[in-house]
Amino acid sequence: MLTSIRLRFGRTTPSDNKFGTFGGVFTPTILTILGAIMYLRLGWVVGNAGLVGAIIIILLAEAITIATGLAVSSVATNTRVGAGGAFAIISQSLGLEIGGSVGIPLFFAQSISVTLYILAFSEGWLAIFPTHSMVVVAIIAFFVVCGIAYISAQFAIKIQYVIMAIIALSLISVFIGYFTAPQLYTPQLVGTFQSATFWETFAIFFPAVTGIMVGISMSGSLRKPRRSLPLGTMSAIFLGMVVYLLLAYWLSRVATPEELVNNFTIMVDKAFWGWAVLGGLLGATFSSALGSLVGAPRVMQALSIQGILPFKGYFSQETESGDPKRALIATGAIAFVILLVALVGGGLDAVAGTISMFFLITYAMLNLVVLIEQTLSMVSFRPTFKIPRFVPLIGLIGCLFVMFLINAVFSIIAIIAVLAMYIFLARGGIEAEQDDVRSGLFGTLARWAVIKASEMPPAVERSWKPAVLVPLDNVGKLTGSYRFLWAMTYPQGTVDALGIRLPTNKEDMSDLPWLTEAFLKDGIYARTTMLDEDNFVNGVRSATQVMRYAFFRPNILFLTLHSDTDLARMQSLVDSTAAYKMGVALLARHPVVELGREHLINIWLSGRAPEWDVSTRTGNNHLALLLSYQLARNWDGAINLCMAVSAEEATHAEDYLQEVALQARLPRTTQVHVRVGAFRDQVSQVPRADLNVFGLPKPADLTFCGEMVGLVEGSCVFVRDSGEENAYI
Repeated sequence: MLTSIRLRFGRTTPSDNKFGTFGGVFTPTILTILGAIMYLRLGWVVGNAGLVGAIIIILLAEAITIATGLAVSSVATNTRVGAGGAFAIISQSLGLEIGGSVGIPLFFAQSISVTLYILAFSEGWLAIFPTHSMVVVAIIAFFVVCGIAYISAQFAIKIQYVIMAIIALSLISVFIGYFTAPQLYTPQLVGTFQSATFWETFAIFFPAVTGIMVGISMSGSLRKPRRSLPLGTMSAIFLGMVVYLLLAYWLSRVATPEELVNNFTIMVDKAFWGWAVLGGLLGATFSSALGSLVGAPRVMQALSIQGILPFKGYFSQETESGDPKRALIATGAIAFVILLVALVGGGLDAVAGTISMFFLITYAMLNLVVLIEQTLSMVSFRPTFKIPRFVPLIGLIGCLFVMFLINAVFSIIAIIAVLAMYIFLARGGIEAEQDDVRSGLFGTLARWAVIKASEMPPAVERSWKPAVLVPLDNVGKLTGSYRFLWAMTYPQGTVDALGIRLPTNKEDMSDLPWLTEAFLKDGIYARTTMLDEDNFVNGVRSATQVMRYAFFRPNILFLTLHSDTDLARMQSLVDSTAAYKMGVALLARHPVVELGREHLINIWLSGRAPEWDVSTRTGNNHLALLLSYQLARNWDGAINLCMAVSAEEATHAEDYLQEVALQARLPRTTQVHVRVGAFRDQVSQVPRADLNVFGLPKPADLTFCGEMVGLVEGSCVFVRDSGEENAYI
């Protein structure tokens, strides 16, 4: 059924070993569609559901398959489908993690399919030789199929041409039997569903239309996959649908409902040449088992090459003809174990129902891939075979709907299993060899969110998060402030590192992207912007003006004050932020104490006489409170609210600070310290903190800032509100 495949993306087998549309896609697909279910269970479906019920089941199953086939055809004409079929399509669009989480169930579904078709073959064999042992026939048939598959896929495909002729002869015999039947019955339009419910009947029938997975798995073995996959897949689907509808009508006319339900080989009894139908039954089931056993190892090999399955180097190897024989042996072992379990209990119907769920998950993901690609409207998605957006939407909804109607509990378990595999693969850090559309998907969602947010009234205060702009002319300055910046912004804040490359320091900025990458690894979104400029202050001003109009713009300018800081340059930067609606956080580190234990924070608030109203929007306390809360949360620290006032104001000040702590929702451990006297005299009279937070007036007095580090004998941060923060909402 299948041919040699080189599964490494970009690595292919010689063109003379590849297949065209008829041999590579149409033949394996149609032979799998016209297989076990058609010969052994279609009569039971008609007898159980009635002619109308059977037609509804057929059309519903075909609608899902047609939508999926069209979706796959569209993707196939847009990109080079790598080896692995559905796994390759999903991986190339949504990433290896999602592709693997679906590819693994797909592999097991195809492996289980081998069991389904071997059991069907055995039922047909017993119809000819009823005295033979079901177990012996199934095991012998299994090893014969394995032997043919092990020889080569080229040998398998040649056998399928012969089997196709036998199936065609069996269908001719069936339709001749309509005209030679001794009696024709009036069809029972609506069945009694005595043997199974409608959805249980659907679950038994659905594997009949899953043959497209076999053809899609041939993606790496086709000369022209963009042409062969759509043409071969869709022609097989529609031909199969026509055959099933005609057979349903034929069965309803040539047999009674009781015969259809109780006789699984009714087609043999009612055909003109019963032996031809038996030959078709044996040939179709044998061919389908062969196709699944040759197709599943290719999926396994593709999963192994991408590092999704263990023993990557072992199962990814193949012979010179392109046959993954090690993966074939592993697949055969899995299928054999499942076969033994099915022979002990469950039989054909139980296996068919299980396979339906696995294939429905795969179908749903294939439709989702195309729906996402269409919705993104990216230039890269320009398939030559275009379909309306409602087609994959119908396929996706249909798959999910049918899954839960068949078995809601198993559907939930299957979805949880896929999600668990995705989480496992995502944490494993799989590296894809090709790009996917996930960045485009999230980019589109972000763009949509920006547009919608722009149409709404601004809620800057309520949605405020620390978005810090860090201008640098030396990477070492950011390195020294790394832990402080992390504590300021984690978990929802951002860091924009603005590197100003002056003519004299370009080499000093080369490590800046590496440092921002460290923020990303520590859970902070960070990005680097490099600007060539002759003047540091002008460079920061230009960048700040440009970023001011961005949707996700910085709202805090972070600066550090050192002993060798150019105060004039720093003064210019601090004073210019008011025009750009940016807050300021100026960190002055104590040269010896640094940040101490990173635990206790003293916030110094200014007096409010004669008004002690916390609800007022005036003042310069909001950014100080918000940043202190951030730091305390990430340091697992404590906060002191401090104020130096006159004796007349002491009572009001203490009540005011208590109300501030309440309204700002500071930790319950927050303490209040009111000191009577001049500010400079009292700053050293409160408990010594690892960090002291002060307001930064307009204009800023940077000399005073430097003096305060010595007065409190610790590090300080001086902050100024932008006007867009509010600690009380």
